[in-house]
Amino acid sequence: MSMEWFDRISAELQDHLESICEKYDQVGHMSIDRGAKHPRIEFFVETEDDERDYFCTLCFDPYNVEFYIESFDFEYDQMSRTILSDIEEIIDAVHESFHMYMNDDDEEEYDESQDIEEDNVLEEIDVEWETPEVTAFMHEDEVEVTYQFGIIQETGDGVLKRINRIKTDDDQLIKDETNFIFSKEEASTIIAMIASHMDSLSEFDFQ
Repeated sequence: MSMEWFDRISAELQDHLESICEKYDQVGHMSIDRGAKHPRIEFFVETEDDERDYFCTLCFDPYNVEFYIESFDFEYDQMSRTILSDIEEIIDAVHESFHMYMNDDDEEEYDESQDIEEDNVLEEIDVEWETPEVTAFMHEDEVEVTYQFGIIQETGDGVLKRINRIKTDDDQLIKDETNFIFSKEEASTIIAMIASHMDSLSEFDFQ
């Protein structure tokens, strides 16, 4: 069992990653665990809550003297192992994992900002509500779903507002509101699709 290769990579890896990636230099960190049966180097980003968000784990097999990364193979429904034969392959694998993580994080932030923007846009649109809130269904005093139909004055499009109210076990009321905007041309298609599949729908199970 030899740890020489592990120690050499551990000593050089951080400097190599910082030199090839400015973004990693700003937020990327690594920790070393030599005490495990298969020692590992873990790479992470510190969150705003001072916690660690890991994006890559580089393992070392001291008996075969090789580094590897494990991932789940969905095709064969089992873990697979990718052997990394030299420091260039190791750097590339960690670097790729880092940017995959950062891209996913950026997309999540983008989606959240889109939701906020859409909500703000709807608040600014002049909607004339043609109906009051109509209860679609209710279960005791725990769940209530209502709908309200309106028309956007500027475009003539329809708006269907859905409000879902849920009372928790500690009597807290959770309110979830969604809005669906559609044109007159879409309305008939939506109505026809729902009507033709009503028999396929199941009633809500409160048990």
